[in-house]
Amino acid sequence: MTTSTGGLFLTFEGIDGAGKSTHLTALAQALRAQGRAVQVTREPGGTPLAERLRACLLEEPMDALTEALVVFAARRDHLRCVIEPALARGCVVLCDRFTDATFAYQGGGRGFDPVILRTLEHWVQADGAGGLREPDLTLWFDVPPAVAAARLAAARAPDRFEAEPQVFFERVRAGYAARAAAAPRRIVRLDATQPLEAVWAEVLAVCRARGVLA
Repeated sequence: MTTSTGGLFLTFEGIDGAGKSTHLTALAQALRAQGRAVQVTREPGGTPLAERLRACLLEEPMDALTEALVVFAARRDHLRCVIEPALARGCVVLCDRFTDATFAYQGGGRGFDPVILRTLEHWVQADGAGGLREPDLTLWFDVPPAVAAARLAAARAPDRFEAEPQVFFERVRAGYAARAAAAPRRIVRLDATQPLEAVWAEVLAVCRARGVLA
């Protein structure tokens, strides 16, 4: 598996409490141990500007359209300044969330118009050759919202999204499921209710099958 630039673009998706960040860190270590150059990043965020936009998104009240515009503005800067240059260098880019999260949270959770989200996606992620910059592989860490909430309760105070009621996260989860159904080759669902070691074994199996790891 390689992109047109020679790098690899992998994204990690799921609601907070699913464990995706833990496995992203572990995969980065495994790749570096095999001699790969790795760029670890996140969304919203990844650049100074995008991190400031992230802070606004997590702290300031705003409607769904404003959320979508903020997220895609951050994504544009992130792509331009971090993701595309890293792929051009041949790096494996591991990103904690990307556009699937926007369709899940703003589209599914907020019920925002997916047609507008697709328009923004095409504006922001155009690759200059008539296509879109999309991940080569997306790992979706799927967990029931009640389980994720129980994990988070002992971890930290909730941000503006994490404080949403469980029904919101049920819609987010359905949004992820819809994205996975539409892109079954790219998005691989992992059962994140399993013990950590079992989930990691699945991550390794998928990455080896796809040629990400030797």
